[in-house]
Order: sequence, then structure tokens, then C-alpha cells
Amino acid sequence: MGTPASTAGLQVKSKSRRKKSKANSFALLFILPSLVLYTLFVIVPTLGSVYLSFTSWDGISEEVRFIGLANFAEIWQSPRVHNALKNTLILTVSLVLLENIAAIAMALMVDRVRWFKNLFRSLFYFPTLLSGVVMGFVWAMILNYNFGVFNQILNAVGLGAWAIDWLGNPDYAMVSIILSTVWKGAGYYMIIYLAGLQGIPAELSEAANIDGASGWQQFRFITFPLLAGSLTVCMVLSTISALKIFDQIAVMTDGGPGFATETLTYIIYKVGFGELRQGFGTALALVLFVLILIVTVIQVQILRKREVRY
Repeated sequence: MGTPASTAGLQVKSKSRRKKSKANSFALLFILPSLVLYTLFVIVPTLGSVYLSFTSWDGISEEVRFIGLANFAEIWQSPRVHNALKNTLILTVSLVLLENIAAIAMALMVDRVRWFKNLFRSLFYFPTLLSGVVMGFVWAMILNYNFGVFNQILNAVGLGAWAIDWLGNPDYAMVSIILSTVWKGAGYYMIIYLAGLQGIPAELSEAANIDGASGWQQFRFITFPLLAGSLTVCMVLSTISALKIFDQIAVMTDGGPGFATETLTYIIYKVGFGELRQGFGTALALVLFVLILIVTVIQVQILRKREVRY
């Protein structure tokens, strides 16, 4: 027979378990509506897409014919898909590097400027408020060969020889998309880097100044290493965004000229809805999902190690 103290302890533990169980029940009750919606609109369609990737469904007819791995075999052998993958990788590497470099530069400027700090922050962030479609239309008009603002300026300053068809020339169409996307996206990552800069103790810079460190040395050995956490977030977000870019290409070039700017996301749209090959398009979307997953996991692992080192 237990002592009164042990009996009281067991009662307290039993009451604590009941309270915890009751709290968990209430938590599940609140989560249940979101879980049901997520299951219906995300999990079930995803599983359905996995099945459709093994079919030749056209997206309209009721007949769904199972063809096994034929779609994936075609993806492996298709020159058009290979070209889209190459364009996607070029676009991704360029955007990740340029967006993060521009974002860090803008964040440093906003952090160090003494006057009109909020004005600069607003100006740099404003392009991110535009949708990809609106941004695409704006830049399509700016870069238009016949009446675009950019070519008009070149003609006005005597550089008419440099006026080219920026979106119609295969050598410049991808560059135009990259630079316009950097203009739109860098401000978003600037906010994240700015938050990281404001978390760096001012004493470190003051000590470096006393020791005679130059501005570049302070950035290289103090600022940049301490931005490791912000760099991880921005690199991962910009990579995912670049791998699934769609709006700008749809509006500015329609994947052209030819197939010069066709990416994986755009070929999924063109094949699935334009050519009525939903099965093949779904298989390609599944491949893109796996690609994004692999790239993101590897990227996070590498950048997390850098965070720990610093």
C-alpha cells in the first residue's frame, strides 16, 4: 500500500494527463477543418496527378488510358525537354546570383544611409508588389523594338545602333527576362537581408574601425559571415521561385523566339493545355517537383553547414 505522498503524486500525474489529453483534443478539433481542406485540395489532387502521369489523358475526354512509364521515357529522350531544362538551369543560376547580390547591395545602402531611409526602402520594395503578369506587360512595353522606351532613349542619345529587338532576338530574350525579374524580386530579399543587418551588433563595426579595417574587409569578415542565416533563407526562396518561373515568360516572350526562353514550367503549360497532353504534362510536373525537392534539400544542407561554421 502506497504512502499518502505517493498516492497524492499519482493523482496529480493522472490529473495532468487528463488535462493534456483534453488540450490535445481541443487542438485537433481546431486543426481538423484545415486538415480536411488541405487533404481535399492538396493531398488528393497530388495523388491523382501521380496516377495521371502514367496515362495518356488529354484533359477533356473521359477515357484515361494507362501507359506505364511511357511519359517518363519520352521526357528522358525529348530534345525539347532537354532545352527547357537547360533554360531553366541558366535562368535559376542567374537569378539566384543576381537577385541576392542586388538585394545585399540595396540592404547595405538602406541600412547605412542617413537621410530618406524609408523612401529608399519603399522604392526598392515597390516592384515586388506588382504581379508577374503586370511586371511582364510593363517590361514588354519598355523593351518593345518599335516603340519601347529603352530603344527610344538609345535613339535619343545617339546610340541607335544599339537598339535591337530585345525580346525577339534569341541572344537577348533570356537576358531581358533575367534582368526584369531581378528588378522585380530583389526588393523582397532586401527586406530579409536588412533584418539580418540590423541584428548585427554595432560594436563589431566600431571595433573594426578602430583596428583600421576597410569597408570591404568589414563586409567580408564581419557582415557577410553574420548574414549566413538570411543568406540561407534568400537563396532557397530565390531558387524555388526561379525554378518555377512562369508569368514573366508567358507575357514577355511566350517561350520564344522559337524555344529560346521555354522553361520546364512553361512547357508543362504548353503541353498540358495547348497540346492537350495532360498525362505528359503531369509527368513533367512531377519531374519538376522532384528536381525542386532535390535542389532545395542539397542547398539547405550546404548553407546550414556554413551557418554552423560562423
